[in-house]
Amino acid sequence: MYNAEMADHTSQLAVERRSDPVVGDRRVRVAVLIPCYNEAATIGTVVTDFRAALPDAAIYVYDNNSSDETINVAEEAGALIRKEHQQGKGHVVRRMFADIEADVYVLVDGDDTYEAAAAPRLIDTLFANGLDLLTAKRVPTSGEAYRFGHQFGNRLLTQLVARSFGSRVSDMLSGYRVLSRRFVKSFPILTGGFEIETELTVHALELGMPQDEVETVYKERPEGSASKLSTYRDGARILKTILVLVKEERPLVFFSVLFAILSTTSVLLAWPILVTFLDTGLVPRIPTAILSTGLMLLAFLALASGTILDTVTRGRRELKRLSYLRIPGPDARRFGE
Repeated sequence: MYNAEMADHTSQLAVERRSDPVVGDRRVRVAVLIPCYNEAATIGTVVTDFRAALPDAAIYVYDNNSSDETINVAEEAGALIRKEHQQGKGHVVRRMFADIEADVYVLVDGDDTYEAAAAPRLIDTLFANGLDLLTAKRVPTSGEAYRFGHQFGNRLLTQLVARSFGSRVSDMLSGYRVLSRRFVKSFPILTGGFEIETELTVHALELGMPQDEVETVYKERPEGSASKLSTYRDGARILKTILVLVKEERPLVFFSVLFAILSTTSVLLAWPILVTFLDTGLVPRIPTAILSTGLMLLAFLALASGTILDTVTRGRRELKRLSYLRIPGPDARRFGE
């Protein structure tokens, strides 16, 4: 048993050693990361297509408790198989980023909707422009490939992030990304589900990382393959994640809005009482007056909390930025270009 396990481990290491394409005058390790849950109908094609596009890359399929033949199909196609038992795409990506060592990472869904042939072009763009995050902007081949509801939700959520964090990305929820080692190893993933795409984008924006997007073909799912994304449930979870990130990363903005709501409500409740007091010298509706006073006190407490937390957040962001800068970036000039 020991010898068999050692032989299997040695075989996998041999595959990984061969996965070093040359960029300039230095070998660069490329890892293709594919999170999977019940994608037996498509994962074989995805692995085969990325093997053809990036013949020297190490292709990892992380299975997330699939009940079909996903693992067997991926293994037969030549992928390196790993498992993550905690359910949710965010948990899988967290495990991937922690486990895999590479210079550049290609993160893609296993549903065979993204253009594998574009991977070399995306990697070249990342290195040529010294980017940390490159998003594959989806250009659908048909109406069925990218349904109107999903497009509308993506635009709405992307605009919300843009107004909150200054996003320069127009397809925030794309599942096809190329990331630098500097990005991956400085990214403290906190979400557990499909909110991971939002967190990826916000992390890059918060640290001022160089990022861009490139248009790629987006196909409809093959017959027999079902989407795991729930339009309303996952949309609500993504919206909640955005609000939490605004609270965590833009506390002064978040609590200023809360201050405005509470103080405005307090003034509206107090105004009729004030008018009556000026006319008669009496204070009617004592409970309403107490409520108005309480709301105003809460409003100023929220404003003070936002001011304090903004200072704390700034210090935390500086520490994250320093951790990010400790890792060399994907500057193509380092590779002899």
